[in-house]
Amino acid sequence: MADDSGVVGVVGAGVMGASLAQALTARGVATVLQDADPAALQEAAHRIAAGDRLARLTAGGSGGPADGPGRLSYVTATEELAHCALVIENVTEDARVKEALHDRLDRILDPGAVVAVNTSAIAVSGLALVTGHPERVVGAHFMNPVATSSMVEVIRTPYTAQWALDRLGALVRRLGKDSVVVADATGFVINRCLMMFINEAAAVLDDDVASPQQVDRLFRGCVGHRTGPLRTADIIGIDTIVHTLRVLTDAYGPERFTPSARLLRMVRDGHLGRKTGRGFYIYAGEAS
Repeated sequence: MADDSGVVGVVGAGVMGASLAQALTARGVATVLQDADPAALQEAAHRIAAGDRLARLTAGGSGGPADGPGRLSYVTATEELAHCALVIENVTEDARVKEALHDRLDRILDPGAVVAVNTSAIAVSGLALVTGHPERVVGAHFMNPVATSSMVEVIRTPYTAQWALDRLGALVRRLGKDSVVVADATGFVINRCLMMFINEAAAVLDDDVASPQQVDRLFRGCVGHRTGPLRTADIIGIDTIVHTLRVLTDAYGPERFTPSARLLRMVRDGHLGRKTGRGFYIYAGEAS
């Protein structure tokens, strides 16, 4: 992304939004993090500050990653994103909520601004078509945590213009990441495959075949998976996985994507992964 391309807006101050804002500012990108909930912004600020401290300790330096051009602002009003050249939307995985937001963004942003949809499974085309500028809407499926992943799944709708893809691609490269551009379909590539994979791994536990530790150890050792499916699930959030499976079920039918009994129990009991301190594993002191 060229230095004159302006400020990047991040909508939604949840775990992913905070992770994105931190990664952007660490690379010197001026960023505005927007959420209507002041408490969510405050929690995001705590997460980002903790991540910055860890980054400094790891690098052995004393300068903060948000110093200089990578300034970070926190705002509650969508209108305060009007000056952004590129906005990444990360709100809840609900098509109606996203549609309402994209309609608002379309009215606020300059026609030359790019709007990137960071979604687990919702098809991007439908969101693009609620706007008057579908050519500037592109999917950008970032992995969580953003700073530690090397790849972004970019989704091109039938309406996405090449200039919008180029602008997003430049930002991805500035973050030190590669990207693969795929066509628009519910779940895209990663989550269409990964959610079914995690769902079946959870079902293995209910069948008393193996423990979470054994499942993940096998996948790390046998197929080179970095964390294993169940620890990955804890990072993503069990509630997000169940919701994504339901979106995939609506699109492709129940045979492959109906959430397993184990996942549904975990959501019911509030065991949502690292963000609550307990999922398939226990994370002492890590609940946010």
